[in-house]
Amino acid sequence: MKVYSELKGRTAVITGGSKGIGTAISERFGKENMNVVVNYHSDAKGAEEAVALIEKNGGKGVAIQADVSSEEGVQQLVDAAIDNFGGFDIWINNAGMENRHETHELPLKDWQRVIDVNLTGVFLGTKAALDYFVKNDKRGNIINMSSVHEQIPWPTFAHYAASKGGVKLFTETVAMEYAARNIRVNNIGPGAINTPINAEKFADPEQLATTTSMVPMQRIGDPEEVASVAAWLASDESSYVTGITLFVDGGMTLYPAFQGGRG
Repeated sequence: MKVYSELKGRTAVITGGSKGIGTAISERFGKENMNVVVNYHSDAKGAEEAVALIEKNGGKGVAIQADVSSEEGVQQLVDAAIDNFGGFDIWINNAGMENRHETHELPLKDWQRVIDVNLTGVFLGTKAALDYFVKNDKRGNIINMSSVHEQIPWPTFAHYAASKGGVKLFTETVAMEYAARNIRVNNIGPGAINTPINAEKFADPEQLATTTSMVPMQRIGDPEEVASVAAWLASDESSYVTGITLFVDGGMTLYPAFQGGRG
């Protein structure tokens, strides 16, 4: 299913591409006949499976292990894109993590690791991409994976919500700073999506029902639906769009508790 012909032959770097939304974006970019650098931290098998999907669908891919919370790790991804494909056009900061703690019991090491991956990783990836685009006088495209929790508070996940709130204003600020250079920077804000990180929760019928009740469309989203938005933001169809968060959430950010006129 090739939709955006201008994406053919373009190169994207996707952090956290070995599972869930990252794999779905990789697969979609393969269908657009793109080149994809699939980053992974520990899931080598998942990354190779993502590469296989890319190539099965007509694109080219390479899997690269790197820690995106370090400058050295991010530079590995830049080098891989240049060495394998001659450079890159799109950088997607997708890597993320979460863990649950009541805030008064949240260990500093868990706070720091979530911030390191979810916020510092976005900064480092964005910085590296901007540097490459500016030095090469290139129209660039950066897509960050935020969350509905850049807007919706999430008790017992204060570090996660803080990281995504940071991504929101970081994205808006950088989008404004580099708009005149024709470098676009946007967020995707997924809601409840059927990914491996949510598999255990959604396997519990009670938890699934509770989450579904918080979504006005009354269903859980699929990673492919997020990937479709990523393809649009990567394409020239969105050429006048920068500095936004495009929520893919079935209406979760619309205060569903008030649905039906309640309140």
